[in-house]
Amino acid sequence: MEGVIIAGPTASGKSAAALEIAAALDGEIVNADAMQIYRELPILTASPSAVDRAQIPHHLYNCVPGEERWSAGLFARKAAALCDDILARGRRPIVVGGTGLWLKALTDGLSPIPPIDDSYGRAAAARWAQLGPEDFRREVLNLDPAMEALAPADRQRHLRAWTVATATGTPLSEWQRVPPTPVLTIEWARGVLMPDRETLRTRSAHRFAAMVERGAMGEVAALLARDLSLSLPIMKAVGVRELSKVLAGEWSLEEGVSAAVTATHRLVKRQTTWFNNQFSAWPQSASANALNEALGGGQGRR
Repeated sequence: MEGVIIAGPTASGKSAAALEIAAALDGEIVNADAMQIYRELPILTASPSAVDRAQIPHHLYNCVPGEERWSAGLFARKAAALCDDILARGRRPIVVGGTGLWLKALTDGLSPIPPIDDSYGRAAAARWAQLGPEDFRREVLNLDPAMEALAPADRQRHLRAWTVATATGTPLSEWQRVPPTPVLTIEWARGVLMPDRETLRTRSAHRFAAMVERGAMGEVAALLARDLSLSLPIMKAVGVRELSKVLAGEWSLEEGVSAAVTATHRLVKRQTTWFNNQFSAWPQSASANALNEALGGGQGRR
């Protein structure tokens, strides 16, 4: 086993588990959470504390400005380079996060779709706004009939299909038929930290309340002051919309916190479903201790 991958839904305790495993295996932690990369929201995204980072080297946390968009492919390339460097220094990469597509890109390989300039994504969003969902969907199906399988309300995937077909001249469905290109070939020990549903719900509620006490409201206020596009990924972080309404005087703090906790529960449900479907072969553990034992015992290897 050269490296460890820990997946799990929000509030599962995977960051703490990664710290323990990294300490035991002389490892360094690499982030695989799409929101924890942004530098503006360390509190709201539950990023590792300064104390944690002083104990173990952490990479790809709070290092990207909010106006940037990261794809699974960009993450996989950056993370693979970091893992190579960590291995070259005689240590082990401990990759941890809840963004399943990013983990899958790292472990299974990248789509051969070439890098696409951000201007195409902006053009797709503008076209959606101009045409509306129904006519935009018709345009997507003209470009790529296989996208008929997309749910009509799935804006993000329609935008992606339009962007890829327009930028590359090749439908997304054709790109998807080409085998992915591995970015890193090492022996991974893999595991999913999956506490029971009630534990996740309780932790989510307590954690968000603690975030507010620690200054999450100030983070959101500073983010809003930058007047970034609402289409950017950072603006979709759980808590941004809800606390924005509190700051605008539309909701009370209690209403905002309640709505954010509900949004967190929905996120946890989506993540849980995704991991159960996509990583069904990975061993699941209900506690950090059980996960540590499973990974340390050599289970979960590919």
